Amino acid sequence: MTSLSDSERRAWWRLARTQNVGPVTFANLIAHCGSASAALEAVPRLARRGGKAELRIPTDADAKREFDALAKMGARMIAACEPDFPAGLAALDPPPPLINACGNLHLLKRDMVAIVGARNASALSRKLAQTLAADLAAAELVVVSGLARGIDTAAHEGALRGGTCAVLAGGIDVIYPPENEALYERIRAEGAIVSEMPLGQAPQARHFPRRNRIIAGLSRGVVVAEAAEGSGSLITASYALEQGREVFAVPGSPLDPRARGANRLLREGATLTESAEDVLAVLKPMLGQTFREPERPSAGGKPDLPELETEAERIRARVEECLGPAPVEVDEIVRQCGASAGAVLIVLLELELAGRLARHPGNKVSWA
Repeated sequence: MTSLSDSERRAWWRLARTQNVGPVTFANLIAHCGSASAALEAVPRLARRGGKAELRIPTDADAKREFDALAKMGARMIAACEPDFPAGLAALDPPPPLINACGNLHLLKRDMVAIVGARNASALSRKLAQTLAADLAAAELVVVSGLARGIDTAAHEGALRGGTCAVLAGGIDVIYPPENEALYERIRAEGAIVSEMPLGQAPQARHFPRRNRIIAGLSRGVVVAEAAEGSGSLITASYALEQGREVFAVPGSPLDPRARGANRLLREGATLTESAEDVLAVLKPMLGQTFREPERPSAGGKPDLPELETEAERIRARVEECLGPAPVEVDEIVRQCGASAGAVLIVLLELELAGRLARHPGNKVSWA
């Protein structure tokens, strides 16, 4: 963990907001180039090699404007390399490059547990979520949720006194849904609000899975209070499993479609949860412990580019032959190309910056 200079902080923000740069691409660029400033210099060239002539890169003035706006609302950007970045998010592979946060930011240092569920939740489930949140907050856990209608709202309301964190799918200055404005203001005053989206960004459907990944990443465990099959709450639970977090589920009636997702989680091994004691019994041994961080390539040096242009073109051609509409593992592409992993990863990075490559779970890629 390091503290960034003002200029490098702005470079970090600019790189994270650059077109076609997601968390995986950002992490690869930092690993290969050593710093955000060096990566910003390399990005246009890499994108051109991937087939894109122009790439939208925010200016230094853009970064200053956002930082000024954050300061005006009492918020700040926290980069993934900084000491104040939440430990749970830092342990993700890859972590979000940055978050914007406001409120009582000391809460981000504490152990957290997520409570998520249906927007159209039953009255009984909302009551249980509120009670569960209040009891977990009384046990000094910060309760994380997504400020949505239904279970999320009940969880935040129950945990306000002890500590709650709302993770938003849009900018931290955009209140969604609008009817939760009063709750938003209370959380801003008494809890914490987090987002990885730029200020002013209205939430869109594609943003919610990223929001759910952060909810799971912040938390030691995720409680699903009520969820239909295919719901966002199950996506959050799936992220929790991928991240090595605990999953808890509240059982429901098999006749209620809103309970099917949680009941399936129980069949697959989630901890049956009827009270805060069920959650605390599992989490207590790990509270206060460090999160297990994945091994990452060390930052530093220059991109591992083949020295000869003919060699670079040969590797690029072989990588493109390996790609198709169906996702394929990166390790398999490296094996088939017969080139160094670093050289193959650079080609994939170039294609992704050009908007031609899509990433999938399990370290798989395909044509976009």
